[in-house]
Amino acid sequence: MMVGLGQRLEGLARASAGVAVGSKEEARALYDRGLLTLVLTLMALGLLMVASASMPEATRLTGNPYYFIQRQLIFLLGAVVILAMVVQIPIRFWERYSALLMLVGMASLVAVLLIGRTVNGATRWIPLGPINFQVAELAKLSLLVFLAGYLVRRHQQVRENLSGFAKPLVVFALYGVLLIAQPDLGSTVVLFVTATGMLFLGGARVVHFVGLIVAGGLSIVALIYTSPYRVKRMTSFTDPWEDPFGAGYQLTQSLMAYGRGDWFGEGLGNSIQKMDYLPEAHTDFIFAVLGEELGFVGVITVMALLLFLALRALRIGHLALKHDQAFAGYLAYGIGIWFSFQTAVNIGASVGALPTKGLTLPLVSYGGSSLWIMTVAVALLLRIDHERRMANVSHASPERAKKQRKRRGSANEQVA
Repeated sequence: MMVGLGQRLEGLARASAGVAVGSKEEARALYDRGLLTLVLTLMALGLLMVASASMPEATRLTGNPYYFIQRQLIFLLGAVVILAMVVQIPIRFWERYSALLMLVGMASLVAVLLIGRTVNGATRWIPLGPINFQVAELAKLSLLVFLAGYLVRRHQQVRENLSGFAKPLVVFALYGVLLIAQPDLGSTVVLFVTATGMLFLGGARVVHFVGLIVAGGLSIVALIYTSPYRVKRMTSFTDPWEDPFGAGYQLTQSLMAYGRGDWFGEGLGNSIQKMDYLPEAHTDFIFAVLGEELGFVGVITVMALLLFLALRALRIGHLALKHDQAFAGYLAYGIGIWFSFQTAVNIGASVGALPTKGLTLPLVSYGGSSLWIMTVAVALLLRIDHERRMANVSHASPERAKKQRKRRGSANEQVA
């Protein structure tokens, strides 16, 4: 699977650069093999953990222990197709239609409130035949693309005056209101942190940045304390053992899973907590099952892979900005912030460091919506890095040709 995708990327690189078919080393240098390998490794690990964590619940719900595994495999194959397609779309396309994509994201948030499917009191999914699409995932990506485009178009205004800084926050506020209406506070917080980080990296003044953080923090506190079920989540998070069979049940079961894992785990497939003790074992709390089966060593390994992914995204953004590819740079920065913060929230909730938010672990948790949208984000990173490398090759070509002519001239003189 990875080889086939790598060949498509090599073909794209050769076609774009005019590189000879036999020049394999040159083609390999034109896309980030390390990033591609890292992403496919996380996807494969996710499939493995979903297979281990989902069998008891799949048996109870459908009678087929392989139900969630089969669906996740289909989602994974779809993700590979998406990756191969999106990586061929130039970044200028996303910049040109960034405002339109923002409107599509907003329209999807409105649509889910009208025709969406309600599960456990939350209306977050639009039924699309055999799958349910979670529109909050599309909203995250669309707002990131819009903000990257805005920071390029209004870069000076963001730096110099309050109105330029506040305009994109109006769009975020509309997104936030629609997400809270679902309700989905977790995705709202992810969007807030990502948007704040992008504005800061875009050169916003410190006083505006601090004011935004204070206002956002107060708004989140107000949303928590005006909602009884959110207050209950906060109290159970601070002391889950006070009500271990009620409000604190999910967290206490998760902590017991980590405790059983110890250093090297109980072994793949040997989790006890997934046997209908730990709710959402293959989605929101898949990391707890991973900790129980693979132990501290497995936990640190997966966290390191996710950290490398986020750091690589930030590195790609830094290099793009350094080469005057502003839209690509801001977009890569946004993806890096998004992935790192969502990872921190998911893992933090499962270990009791943060309240439960219902966010997936990037590229690992079960579900098509999150996997597919994050695959699009990964494809954007690969494309951004590819275009930067192509720019370097184009810039270096005249100098390389001049050196080759000089070497040929020297050789001719020696022959003469």
